[in-house]
Parts: sequence; structure tokens; C-alpha cells
Amino acid sequence: MIIVLKPNTKEERRKQLIDWLKGMNLGVHISDGQFQTVLGLIGDTSKVDMDLLASLDIVDTVKRVSETFKCVNRKFHPDDTVIDVNGVKIGGGNFALIAGPCSVESEDQIVTVAKAVKEAGANLFRGGAFKPRTSPYDFQGLGAEGIRLLKIAREETGLPIVTEIMNIADLPLFEDVDVLQVGARNTQNYDLLKELGNLNKPILLKRGLAGTLKELLMSAEYIMSNGNEQVILCERGIRTYSDYMRNTLDLSAVPMLQELSHLPVIVDPSHATGIARMVPPMAMAAAASGADGIMIEVHNDPIHALCDGAQSLTPDEYAKLTKKIKAIREAIA
Repeated sequence: MIIVLKPNTKEERRKQLIDWLKGMNLGVHISDGQFQTVLGLIGDTSKVDMDLLASLDIVDTVKRVSETFKCVNRKFHPDDTVIDVNGVKIGGGNFALIAGPCSVESEDQIVTVAKAVKEAGANLFRGGAFKPRTSPYDFQGLGAEGIRLLKIAREETGLPIVTEIMNIADLPLFEDVDVLQVGARNTQNYDLLKELGNLNKPILLKRGLAGTLKELLMSAEYIMSNGNEQVILCERGIRTYSDYMRNTLDLSAVPMLQELSHLPVIVDPSHATGIARMVPPMAMAAAASGADGIMIEVHNDPIHALCDGAQSLTPDEYAKLTKKIKAIREAIA
């Protein structure tokens, strides 16, 4: 249920209403927009008297919300959420370029790539320290050493760092990481999501390998319902009948998610296609679809990469692509 308050409602009257609602064992999500305040009620609202609420002189409208997701719902929060990552803003018209290698391999590699993508226009740097791999025999990442090297790259470039967390037990290692990424395989790891909800840190949440949009939004709901409202949604392709690319990039998800939710939506064309030459056209299409950011894998030596070299762009290829993305965004502005 949502309650829209009338403009210029006095703070004292608003507080009285909120306290009364909380007294009914309801959670109250407050969204202060430019022109109106929306109170989103979370919990069992079946006993709430809508007519009584509508009769209050400070209430404009009262509506029931049928969707099971509440905190992430645009009806609860009409204005776009803007995530601020150490000065880099994502959402609400702010566009993020996130780039870096699939996995951290060495200090020279990670610093070289970080400097290259920054020069090309990236404003956040990604790199995998812990790597979930289909085969147990594949490179699993450097772990804690990988995070240490990411911090060195941040010191060298000033770019905030993004890296994936796989296990609750590893949380202490991520205290100084700017954005924690939840990969497709962990999108429905609800224990992990609830723990991340206790943090005051941006979470980049990827869509599951065969996840529906509702399932993605419900995963975000787990994080937000526990108190952390800094969630970034990521479309990274889903498993379909396609037999020429790793996954199918569902770009229709971008405008639909933006219609359903106030959270920023970014796109990862690297994991979606799995083929480097397919990344630029899909990245440009993602920009044209209205995405709030694009995350791309970049490696200084893709042929010898320890992880996903086939889908990684070289720094030169990435620099050419960012110019095209910029031109597309200017064209659709």
C-alpha cells in the first residue's frame, strides 16, 4: 500500500501518521520527491482502513500495490535513485562506464588496464578477485591478494573498484571495496543478500542465468528490506536457445526494469555474448536502450588471459567503443 501526502504537509503531522502506522506493526518506506512525499507500507496491510486514511486532511491518495516487491517498486519511490560511489553517480541521468579484466592476475596487469580504461573514459574499475567457475579445475582467482591488488589500482588511478563477493565469510575482506558485486550464480543466495542488506555500501546485483525480471527485483528486495538502499541492477544475458553466443542479451529488460523500479540499471554485454567482437554492437545497443551504465571486460593481453579472454576487449578497442557510446548518448539525450 502507498500513501501520497499532500504538498506542504507539516513535519509534525507526517510524523504522527508514520508513528501510527508503525504502531500497527507496519514498515514505512519514506520517499521524499521534488513535488510529493510517498509513504510505502510494508507488511500485512489487509487490516488497514483505506477509507480512514483517505479521509485524513494531509493525505492526497491511497493505493494498494499488488506486486510482491515493495522497496524496489517505483510506485513506492517515483523518482530515480542515484547511487553515489565516491563521487561517481549512477542513475537519474548519470551514466557509468565500468571496465576492467575478468580476473585480477598480477599487479602489472591490473594497474596497466586500470590506467588504460580511465584514459578511455571509464569511471569505475572492475576486476575479479574471487571467481565462480563452472569447472573446479579452472582459475578461481587470487582471493584476498586480488583485492589488495585492486586497491593498488585504485591508488594509482583514483577509480572506485568493483569486485564480486561469493561468500558471507569473506565480508571482512571487502570492507574497503567500493562496490560489491553479486554474480549471476548468487542472485538467489538469500543469506548473502540479507547480509549485504546490513551494509552501507553499493551492491551491483546481476540477473540470474535464467532469472525472470521479477526474480531479479525480489533479490534486490532482500537487500533493500534489510536496510541497504544502494542497489544497482545489472542485465547480463540469460540462458535461452541461442547456440552461437554464451547467452541472450535481453535489452528489453532495461526499459521494463526502469518502469517497474527506481533503481539504476546497467548492462554487461561481455558476459551476455562471450565473444569480443559482439561486445561493441551490443554495448552501443545498450546505450541506445537507455541503460544507466555499461560494464565491459578489458584485458591488456586477452589471448593469455586466465579467465574469459575470448570476450575481453583490448584497451584500444575499448577506447574506440567509449567514443561511440558517448555519441549515442548525446544523440538520444
